[in-house]
Amino acid sequence: MTGHQQLVNDVKFSPDTRLIASASFDKSIRIWNGLNGKFIATLRGHVNGVYQVAWSADSRLLVSGSKDSTLKVWSMQTKKMEIDLPGHADEVYAVDWSPDGERVVSGGRTK
Repeated sequence: MTGHQQLVNDVKFSPDTRLIASASFDKSIRIWNGLNGKFIATLRGHVNGVYQVAWSADSRLLVSGSKDSTLKVWSMQTKKMEIDLPGHADEVYAVDWSPDGERVVSGGRTK
């Protein structure tokens, strides 16, 4: 499983184990087949390194947190960004979903 151009910060299996997401300082998220490791897609939209990703409980959505101070929600059906969530004043280090899949939570750097 190769392809990122810089350090990989996070790797997570989807809850259904069908997909793997990797987040990197190269500003991208790569999606892989969880069964055979084959590359599926690159998700681009962050303008700085991606620190962490988290899957929704149904494995249909992925949220990412970045050095660019945003969270982005990605659809695994379209492999495109669905929602851009600005609001942090600085880097976003941690992201997760609520168990019902209705909300995301994030933690970041504050000065």
